[in-house]
Amino acid sequence: MYTIIGGDGREYGPVPADQVRTWISSGRADMNTRARELGSDEWRPLGDIPEFAGGPRRTPAPPVMAPEPGDARALADTLIAGARDFDVFRCYERSWALVKSQFWPLLGVTLLVGLISVICRVPPYLGMVVSLTLSGVFTGGLQYYYLKRIRGQPTDIGDAFAGFTLAFGPLVIAFIVYLALVMTGFVLLILPGIYLAVAYQFAFLLILDRKLDFWSALEVSRRVITARWWPMFGLGLLGVLFAIIGLLCLVVGVFVAIVLIQGAGVYAYEDLCNPQGRSASAAPRPSPADPPAPAG
Repeated sequence: MYTIIGGDGREYGPVPADQVRTWISSGRADMNTRARELGSDEWRPLGDIPEFAGGPRRTPAPPVMAPEPGDARALADTLIAGARDFDVFRCYERSWALVKSQFWPLLGVTLLVGLISVICRVPPYLGMVVSLTLSGVFTGGLQYYYLKRIRGQPTDIGDAFAGFTLAFGPLVIAFIVYLALVMTGFVLLILPGIYLAVAYQFAFLLILDRKLDFWSALEVSRRVITARWWPMFGLGLLGVLFAIIGLLCLVVGVFVAIVLIQGAGVYAYEDLCNPQGRSASAAPRPSPADPPAPAG
Protein backbone atom coordinates (compact mmCIF):
# COMPACT_ATOMS: atom_id res chain seq x y z
CA MET A 1 0.00 0.00 0.00
CA TYR A 2 1.32 3.41 -0.95
CA THR A 3 0.47 7.07 -0.42
CA ILE A 4 1.61 9.57 -3.06
CA ILE A 5 1.80 13.35 -3.27
CA GLY A 6 -0.21 14.60 -6.25
CA GLY A 7 0.49 17.56 -8.49
CA ASP A 8 -1.61 19.74 -6.18
CA GLY A 9 0.61 18.94 -3.20
CA ARG A 10 -2.02 16.78 -1.49
CA GLU A 11 -1.67 13.20 -0.29
CA TYR A 12 -3.59 10.39 -2.04
CA GLY A 13 -3.86 6.93 -0.56
CA PRO A 14 -3.03 4.55 0.84
CA VAL A 15 -3.80 2.50 -2.28
CA PRO A 16 -2.48 -0.80 -3.67
CA ALA A 17 0.48 -0.86 -6.04
CA ASP A 18 -1.85 -1.66 -8.96
CA GLN A 19 -3.70 1.63 -8.39
CA VAL A 20 -0.40 3.52 -8.44
CA ARG A 21 0.47 1.84 -11.74
CA THR A 22 -2.90 2.92 -13.10
CA TRP A 23 -2.13 6.51 -12.09
CA ILE A 24 1.25 6.24 -13.81
CA SER A 25 -0.21 4.84 -17.04
CA SER A 26 -2.89 7.56 -17.14
CA GLY A 27 -0.36 10.34 -16.57
CA ARG A 28 -1.50 11.21 -13.05
CA ALA A 29 1.83 10.14 -11.57
CA ASP A 30 5.35 9.49 -12.83
CA MET A 31 8.72 8.41 -11.55
CA ASN A 32 9.32 11.80 -9.95
CA THR A 33 6.12 11.59 -7.89
CA ARG A 34 6.96 11.22 -4.23
CA ALA A 35 5.48 8.23 -2.44
CA ARG A 36 5.54 6.60 0.97
CA GLU A 37 4.97 2.92 1.66
CA LEU A 38 2.42 2.08 4.35
CA GLY A 39 4.19 1.81 7.69
CA SER A 40 7.13 3.95 6.58
CA ASP A 41 7.80 7.64 7.25
CA GLU A 42 10.19 8.04 4.30
CA TRP A 43 9.01 9.82 1.15
CA ARG A 44 10.80 8.69 -2.02
CA PRO A 45 10.32 9.24 -5.77
CA LEU A 46 8.43 6.35 -7.33
CA GLY A 47 11.45 5.76 -9.55
CA ASP A 48 13.49 4.89 -6.46
CA ILE A 49 11.03 2.21 -5.38
CA PRO A 50 11.93 -1.11 -7.07
CA GLU A 51 8.28 -2.02 -7.64
CA PHE A 52 7.79 1.00 -9.93
CA ALA A 53 11.30 1.63 -11.29
CA GLY A 54 11.57 2.03 -15.04
CA GLY A 55 8.39 4.04 -15.57
CA PRO A 56 8.16 7.44 -17.28
CA ARG A 57 9.71 10.60 -15.92
CA ARG A 58 8.41 14.03 -16.82
CA THR A 59 10.15 17.30 -17.49
CA PRO A 60 9.04 19.71 -14.77
CA ALA A 61 6.31 22.02 -16.05
CA PRO A 62 5.73 25.58 -14.95
CA PRO A 63 2.92 25.97 -12.42
CA VAL A 64 -0.52 26.81 -13.77
CA MET A 65 -1.72 30.13 -12.39
CA ALA A 66 -5.34 30.41 -11.33
CA PRO A 67 -7.35 33.07 -13.17
CA GLU A 68 -9.44 35.67 -11.47
CA PRO A 69 -12.92 34.49 -10.42
CA GLY A 70 -15.51 35.12 -13.13
CA ASP A 71 -12.94 35.40 -15.94
CA ALA A 72 -14.29 32.70 -18.24
CA ARG A 73 -11.80 33.30 -21.03
CA ALA A 74 -8.79 33.14 -18.70
CA LEU A 75 -10.07 29.97 -17.04
CA ALA A 76 -10.76 28.36 -20.41
CA ASP A 77 -7.29 29.30 -21.69
CA THR A 78 -5.75 27.81 -18.56
CA LEU A 79 -7.69 24.58 -18.94
CA ILE A 80 -6.83 24.31 -22.63
CA ALA A 81 -3.13 24.86 -21.92
CA GLY A 82 -3.05 22.31 -19.11
CA ALA A 83 -5.40 19.66 -20.50
CA ARG A 84 -4.15 16.11 -20.81
CA ASP A 85 -3.77 14.45 -24.19
CA PHE A 86 -7.33 13.73 -25.26
CA ASP A 87 -8.03 10.26 -26.64
CA VAL A 88 -11.63 9.34 -27.44
CA PHE A 89 -10.95 5.61 -27.31
CA ARG A 90 -9.14 6.00 -24.00
CA CYS A 91 -12.27 7.66 -22.57
CA TYR A 92 -14.35 4.64 -23.52
CA GLU A 93 -11.65 2.24 -22.37
CA ARG A 94 -11.67 3.77 -18.89
CA SER A 95 -15.46 3.94 -18.92
CA TRP A 96 -15.61 0.23 -19.75
CA ALA A 97 -13.38 -0.49 -16.76
CA LEU A 98 -15.78 1.61 -14.69
CA VAL A 99 -18.74 -0.37 -16.03
CA LYS A 100 -17.10 -3.64 -15.07
CA SER A 101 -16.21 -2.52 -11.56
CA GLN A 102 -19.23 -0.39 -10.60
CA PHE A 103 -22.01 -1.32 -13.01
CA TRP A 104 -24.88 -1.92 -10.59
CA PRO A 105 -24.63 1.23 -8.44
CA LEU A 106 -24.11 3.37 -11.55
CA LEU A 107 -27.00 1.76 -13.40
CA GLY A 108 -29.28 1.96 -10.37
CA VAL A 109 -28.69 5.67 -9.84
CA THR A 110 -28.93 6.40 -13.58
CA LEU A 111 -32.30 4.65 -13.83
CA LEU A 112 -33.54 6.32 -10.65
CA VAL A 113 -32.70 9.80 -11.93
CA GLY A 114 -34.24 8.97 -15.30
CA LEU A 115 -37.42 7.60 -13.72
CA ILE A 116 -37.92 10.63 -11.48
CA SER A 117 -37.23 12.92 -14.41
CA VAL A 118 -39.92 11.18 -16.48
CA ILE A 119 -42.44 11.22 -13.62
CA CYS A 120 -41.94 14.97 -13.20
CA ARG A 121 -42.96 15.48 -16.83
CA VAL A 122 -46.20 13.48 -16.59
CA PRO A 123 -48.64 16.09 -15.16
CA PRO A 124 -50.63 17.71 -18.01
CA TYR A 125 -49.57 21.24 -18.95
CA LEU A 126 -46.65 21.04 -16.53
CA GLY A 127 -44.41 18.73 -18.52
CA MET A 128 -42.79 21.49 -20.57
CA VAL A 129 -42.34 23.76 -17.57
CA VAL A 130 -40.82 20.96 -15.52
CA SER A 131 -38.58 19.96 -18.42
CA LEU A 132 -37.23 23.49 -18.78
CA THR A 133 -36.84 23.88 -15.04
CA LEU A 134 -35.33 20.56 -14.01
CA SER A 135 -33.55 19.03 -17.03
CA GLY A 136 -30.28 20.81 -16.27
CA VAL A 137 -30.57 19.96 -12.58
CA PHE A 138 -31.05 16.25 -13.28
CA THR A 139 -28.34 16.16 -15.96
CA GLY A 140 -25.78 17.99 -13.84
CA GLY A 141 -26.54 15.90 -10.77
CA LEU A 142 -26.12 12.59 -12.57
CA GLN A 143 -22.85 13.73 -14.15
CA TYR A 144 -21.67 14.90 -10.73
CA TYR A 145 -22.42 11.47 -9.27
CA TYR A 146 -20.36 9.80 -12.01
CA LEU A 147 -17.55 12.31 -11.49
CA LYS A 148 -17.30 11.50 -7.79
CA ARG A 149 -17.33 7.78 -8.58
CA ILE A 150 -14.55 8.22 -11.12
CA ARG A 151 -12.49 10.21 -8.62
CA GLY A 152 -13.02 7.57 -5.96
CA GLN A 153 -14.68 10.00 -3.58
CA PRO A 154 -17.30 8.89 -1.04
CA THR A 155 -20.57 8.84 -2.95
CA ASP A 156 -24.23 8.28 -2.18
CA ILE A 157 -27.52 8.59 -4.04
CA GLY A 158 -27.94 12.16 -2.82
CA ASP A 159 -25.00 13.26 -4.98
CA ALA A 160 -27.08 12.52 -8.08
CA PHE A 161 -29.53 15.18 -6.89
CA ALA A 162 -26.89 17.62 -5.67
CA GLY A 163 -28.06 20.16 -8.23
CA PHE A 164 -31.15 20.84 -6.14
CA THR A 165 -29.08 21.99 -3.18
CA LEU A 166 -25.75 23.16 -4.59
CA ALA A 167 -26.64 25.13 -7.72
CA PHE A 168 -30.34 24.94 -8.55
CA GLY A 169 -30.65 28.44 -10.05
CA PRO A 170 -27.51 28.37 -12.22
CA LEU A 171 -28.37 24.90 -13.56
CA VAL A 172 -31.91 25.94 -14.46
CA ILE A 173 -30.78 29.10 -16.22
CA ALA A 174 -27.89 27.30 -17.94
CA PHE A 175 -30.24 24.72 -19.44
CA ILE A 176 -32.73 27.34 -20.66
CA VAL A 177 -29.95 29.41 -22.28
CA TYR A 178 -28.32 26.27 -23.68
CA LEU A 179 -31.60 25.10 -25.22
CA ALA A 180 -32.39 28.54 -26.65
CA LEU A 181 -28.96 28.94 -28.28
CA VAL A 182 -28.83 25.40 -29.66
CA MET A 183 -32.35 25.60 -31.08
CA THR A 184 -31.56 28.96 -32.63
CA GLY A 185 -28.47 27.44 -34.20
CA PHE A 186 -30.50 24.60 -35.70
CA VAL A 187 -33.17 26.98 -37.01
CA LEU A 188 -30.59 29.19 -38.71
CA LEU A 189 -28.22 26.84 -40.49
CA ILE A 190 -28.28 23.53 -38.55
CA LEU A 191 -24.48 23.41 -38.32
CA PRO A 192 -24.28 26.11 -35.60
CA GLY A 193 -26.77 24.07 -33.60
CA ILE A 194 -24.62 20.94 -33.89
CA TYR A 195 -21.54 22.93 -32.92
CA LEU A 196 -23.18 24.38 -29.80
CA ALA A 197 -24.81 21.08 -28.78
CA VAL A 198 -21.34 19.54 -28.62
CA ALA A 199 -19.57 22.60 -27.23
CA TYR A 200 -21.84 23.06 -24.20
CA GLN A 201 -21.56 19.48 -22.90
CA PHE A 202 -19.44 20.38 -19.87
CA ALA A 203 -21.52 23.35 -18.71
CA PHE A 204 -23.54 21.56 -16.02
CA LEU A 205 -20.52 19.82 -14.52
CA LEU A 206 -18.58 23.07 -14.49
CA ILE A 207 -21.36 24.65 -12.44
CA LEU A 208 -21.33 21.86 -9.85
CA ASP A 209 -17.64 20.96 -9.87
CA ARG A 210 -16.06 24.40 -10.23
CA LYS A 211 -18.88 26.51 -8.83
CA LEU A 212 -19.13 28.70 -11.93
CA ASP A 213 -22.11 30.91 -12.74
CA PHE A 214 -24.29 29.79 -15.65
CA TRP A 215 -22.77 32.00 -18.35
CA SER A 216 -19.17 31.39 -17.31
CA ALA A 217 -19.87 27.64 -17.34
CA LEU A 218 -21.34 27.81 -20.85
CA GLU A 219 -18.46 29.92 -22.13
CA VAL A 220 -15.72 27.84 -20.51
CA SER A 221 -17.31 24.66 -21.85
CA ARG A 222 -17.60 26.15 -25.33
CA ARG A 223 -14.02 27.39 -25.44
CA VAL A 224 -12.48 24.23 -23.97
CA ILE A 225 -14.41 21.88 -26.24
CA THR A 226 -13.90 24.07 -29.31
CA ALA A 227 -10.15 23.48 -28.94
CA ARG A 228 -10.89 19.76 -29.38
CA TRP A 229 -14.29 19.89 -31.03
CA TRP A 230 -13.83 17.11 -33.56
CA PRO A 231 -12.65 14.53 -31.01
CA MET A 232 -15.59 15.47 -28.77
CA PHE A 233 -17.91 15.10 -31.79
CA GLY A 234 -16.34 11.69 -32.38
CA LEU A 235 -16.98 10.80 -28.74
CA GLY A 236 -20.68 11.47 -29.35
CA LEU A 237 -20.75 9.47 -32.58
CA LEU A 238 -19.17 6.51 -30.83
CA GLY A 239 -21.84 6.88 -28.16
CA VAL A 240 -24.53 6.57 -30.84
CA LEU A 241 -22.80 3.46 -32.18
CA PHE A 242 -22.65 1.86 -28.74
CA ALA A 243 -26.31 2.71 -28.17
CA ILE A 244 -27.24 0.94 -31.42
CA ILE A 245 -25.15 -2.07 -30.44
CA GLY A 246 -26.86 -2.04 -27.04
CA LEU A 247 -30.27 -2.11 -28.71
CA LEU A 248 -29.20 -5.06 -30.85
CA CYS A 249 -28.10 -6.86 -27.69
CA LEU A 250 -31.59 -6.48 -26.22
CA VAL A 251 -32.28 -5.06 -22.78
CA VAL A 252 -29.00 -5.80 -21.00
CA GLY A 253 -26.99 -4.23 -23.80
CA VAL A 254 -28.97 -0.99 -23.56
CA PHE A 255 -28.29 -0.70 -19.84
CA VAL A 256 -24.57 -1.29 -20.36
CA ALA A 257 -24.49 1.29 -23.17
CA ILE A 258 -26.20 3.91 -21.00
CA VAL A 259 -23.57 3.65 -18.26
CA LEU A 260 -20.69 3.35 -20.75
CA ILE A 261 -21.66 6.50 -22.67
CA GLN A 262 -22.29 8.53 -19.53
CA GLY A 263 -18.95 7.48 -18.05
CA ALA A 264 -17.02 8.30 -21.23
CA GLY A 265 -18.43 11.82 -21.27
CA VAL A 266 -17.37 12.42 -17.67
CA TYR A 267 -13.90 11.01 -18.34
CA ALA A 268 -13.65 13.49 -21.22
CA TYR A 269 -14.50 16.25 -18.74
CA GLU A 270 -11.74 15.06 -16.42
CA ASP A 271 -9.17 15.07 -19.21
CA LEU A 272 -10.08 18.52 -20.49
CA CYS A 273 -11.27 20.37 -17.38
CA ASN A 274 -8.98 18.96 -14.69
CA PRO A 275 -5.66 20.24 -16.09
CA GLN A 276 -2.15 19.05 -15.46
CA GLY A 277 -0.36 20.75 -12.61
CA ARG A 278 -2.12 22.76 -9.96
CA SER A 279 -5.85 23.32 -10.09
CA ALA A 280 -6.97 26.33 -12.10
CA SER A 281 -10.34 26.42 -10.43
CA ALA A 282 -11.59 29.74 -9.17
CA ALA A 283 -13.23 27.92 -6.26
CA PRO A 284 -11.93 25.27 -3.84
CA ARG A 285 -12.40 21.69 -4.97
CA PRO A 286 -12.63 18.49 -2.93
CA SER A 287 -9.61 16.21 -2.94
CA PRO A 288 -10.10 13.53 -5.63
CA ALA A 289 -8.90 9.97 -5.13
CA ASP A 290 -7.25 10.24 -8.54
CA PRO A 291 -4.52 12.91 -8.17
CA PRO A 292 -3.97 15.59 -10.79
CA ALA A 293 -1.07 14.99 -13.13
CA PRO A 294 2.25 16.06 -11.59
CA ALA A 295 3.55 19.56 -12.17
CA GLY A 296 7.08 18.38 -11.60
